[in-house]
This record gives sequence, C-alpha cells and structure tokens, in this order.
Amino acid sequence: MTSADGFDAIAAELYARPPGDFTSARNARARDLDGPLAAQVKALRKPLLAAWVVNLFAREDAAQLGQALELAAELREAQADLDAATMSRLNRERRALVRSLAKRAAELAAERGERITAATVEAVEQTLNAAMFDPAAAAAVTSGRLIRPLQTSGEGTADLTDAVAGSLDVTPPTAQAPSDEVSARRERKQAERAVRAAEEELERAERDRTDLERRIRILIEREQSVAEREKDLRAQLERVQAEATRLDAERKDAEKRRATSEDEVTRARSALDEAKRALGGR
Repeated sequence: MTSADGFDAIAAELYARPPGDFTSARNARARDLDGPLAAQVKALRKPLLAAWVVNLFAREDAAQLGQALELAAELREAQADLDAATMSRLNRERRALVRSLAKRAAELAAERGERITAATVEAVEQTLNAAMFDPAAAAAVTSGRLIRPLQTSGEGTADLTDAVAGSLDVTPPTAQAPSDEVSARRERKQAERAVRAAEEELERAERDRTDLERRIRILIEREQSVAEREKDLRAQLERVQAEATRLDAERKDAEKRRATSEDEVTRARSALDEAKRALGGR
C-alpha cells in the first residue's frame, strides 16, 4: 500500500464517523502516525453535514449507489446516441432514484442520531445528482471522502476544488465515437428494440393462444355435459311417450268397456221393469 493509499483509507474511515466525533478522532489518529502522513491527517478538515451524509451512504449502502451510477452511465450513452426515448425514460428514473437514495442516506444519518433538515437532504440530492452527470463527481461520491456537497454547472460538470480529501481516481472520458460507430450503435439499439418488441408480440400471441386453448377446453367440457343432459332428457321423453301411449290405450279400452256396460245396464233395467210389470199383473 502506498502512502497515498494509506492516507485515503484513513480519511475515508474518519469521514464516515459522526461529525461530532471527527475532530477528536482525527487528532487521535494523527498522534498514532509519524512524519508527513501524520501532518496530512492532522490537516483534514471536518466535513459539512450533507457531505458526511453522502460519505456514510457511500460506505453503508454501496450497492444502491452503484446502481445509480450504472444508470448514469446508461444516461450518458443515450446522450451520445441521441436516443430521445431512452433519454426521457432514464431521466425519469434518475430523478426518482436520486430522491430515493437521498431519503435513504438521510435515514441512515438519522439512525445515528443526527438531525437532518430539508436543506441537508436537498444538498445530498444535489451531490448525488452531480455524480449522475459527471464521472469525476461520481468518483468523489464513491470515495467516501467528501468534505463539502457538490453541484453541477450548466455544462453538467461539478467543481471539485477542495471537495475531496486525498486522491481521486477518475477514469478519463472516452473520446467521442466516430459518426459511423455512433450510427452502428444506434442501429444495434434499434435492432435490440425490434427484438424486444418481437418478443413481447410473441409473448402476447402465446398468451392469447393459451387463453383460447383454455376456452376451448371449457367449451368442450360444457358441450359434453349438455350432451349427457340431452341423452338423459331423450330417455326420459321416451319413457313419458311410452307411458302416454299405454295410458291412451287403456283409456280407449275403458271407454269401449264403458259402452258395453251401459248397454248391459239398459238391458238389465228393461228386464227389471218387465219383471215388475209381470209381478203387478198377478
């Protein structure tokens, strides 16, 4: 480890401590060191509250911060490609993510007993926003050694003068790609969007097919049920028709027998009248 690395590590450790403990912790750390490194540590300035909140967040929740900076890289790539649709989407995501990260950073600070005002949260948002636009500001934020909060200028860059303790490893921006390379990248993005659109269309078509197959199965089941009911009803109708035919035949037979019975009654009545007359004549 070089002396610069050692100093950076000590500074990051001190700048993550509560602001109220910074001065005593810095002096104690300097007493444990010798030579130029001790002088460097002794000269460290106490961070402003918003800078300390960002340092704490960079140390405690590096994963979320990394996601934000990945989004920032996508945003810068979209700017280079002049992809307006992607620019609009990423800008919305950036604003929402910066607000969410600033809120989380403030919560971490509050959990450690610090009183965080709206003005401090706003300064934290501005610092994180600067990191989204400026790679140097991003390196400053991830270092965990901010002394003061950051702001971007009209050109999207941040003034880092006296803003960071120790060294700052900033990857130099790549040269602007030639127009044919930009065109090829744009065509690739268009092709990727076409693939995503085709995949979504395939997914929709497969979903529709699945729905129709499910509908057909339901209709087949209902059709089979209705066919069974029809079969039962036909059998019942046949039984009823047979019963009706039988009753009709019995009725007709009973009517014939009734006619014969009426004739017998008439003959019997006549015979009775004749017998009564014969009896009365004696």
